[in-house]
Amino acid sequence: MLEHLCYCTNIHPGESWEETLTALKTHTLVVRDKVLAASRDHAASYPIGLRLSALAAEELLTGENLANFKYWLYENKLYVYTINGFPYGAFHNTRVKEQVYAPDWTSEERLTYTVNLISIIAELAPPSMGGSVSTLPGSFKEFKADESKIFANLYATARVLDTLSIHHEKDLHLGLEPEPLGHFENTEETLAFFDRFMAWAEGKGLETQRIYRRIGINYDTCHFALQYEDAATALKTLTNAGLRISKVHLSNALEIDLVDTENLELIKQFDEPTYLHQVMIKDESGAITRFKDIEYALDHKSQITNHKSSLARIHFHIPLHAEPKSPFCSTIQHTIDTLQYLHDNPDTCTHLEMETYTWGVLPDELQAPIEDQLTQEHLWVLGAIVVSE
Repeated sequence: MLEHLCYCTNIHPGESWEETLTALKTHTLVVRDKVLAASRDHAASYPIGLRLSALAAEELLTGENLANFKYWLYENKLYVYTINGFPYGAFHNTRVKEQVYAPDWTSEERLTYTVNLISIIAELAPPSMGGSVSTLPGSFKEFKADESKIFANLYATARVLDTLSIHHEKDLHLGLEPEPLGHFENTEETLAFFDRFMAWAEGKGLETQRIYRRIGINYDTCHFALQYEDAATALKTLTNAGLRISKVHLSNALEIDLVDTENLELIKQFDEPTYLHQVMIKDESGAITRFKDIEYALDHKSQITNHKSSLARIHFHIPLHAEPKSPFCSTIQHTIDTLQYLHDNPDTCTHLEMETYTWGVLPDELQAPIEDQLTQEHLWVLGAIVVSE
């Protein structure tokens, strides 16, 4: 199951193709050497979970860039089977927040960008593995997106995936990634979205099996943990509904018990200006209150304490191999349960990608050289599945 485990290169700043390739040469080769040395498998090929901005994707498809990149991968015993196509533009050193959802799936820009990524992965992915691209869950709830436009663009993408799959003789697919406050964010909303998608397609006389074949779910363990879902139940429910798990993101959320209401104030240290840190608070009755970001939760402290809330989970990625300082902990058990489920049900998904992208904004006690962090995380995942066997 973990033979092709990779880390997502969205951790490395770089928006142009030249910057992206430089990051791969500077960081990924070092991580590869460290992981292979630790696993004593120096002859093995090493997978890359590629992140390309819209600019980098366009540039990679220009001239001889893609052919040269394929040769560089071959020379260095590297391969690419998945691309993260969620962030369209700049993802570091600038305010991202909810703009990571823009442009959304109602737009031609998102469609063009994703088709470029599919064209790239069709060339790069090993035939035995196929290729996946992950993307946002249609839109962000605040955007109040026109769902018919989302369906039309996704179906157009499914057509491209079908055509290129046949041409390249590879299984190519797109994974929509449910996220808190996304257009759909949990198992229930995901199933409802696909039901509406199928009804839309049937109403237009389109082939619904194309959707099931080419459009699936990018299951992010952080995001589903934030929803307080059980991993095995969620994965089984999604697959029993006929949805494919296109890719699994292994990531980890921050958690803190709010029985002591003074703990709420401690969340402020994670309130940073780059990424969106949704806060999901579950009270004693099991009801979940959602806040768009940490600052919004802090603005509603009286509402939280009046509801006798007991637990908060925060969309702030914590390294898989490390726990934050008490009284904080993490949702690592959801990741462990996901790995166990995939071990017991290996046909569920073979594309696994570690996706801790917050290294640059982590508290000091969790900081380490980036290559060391990524190596430790990779080895932790390998060790976690060995323990479960």
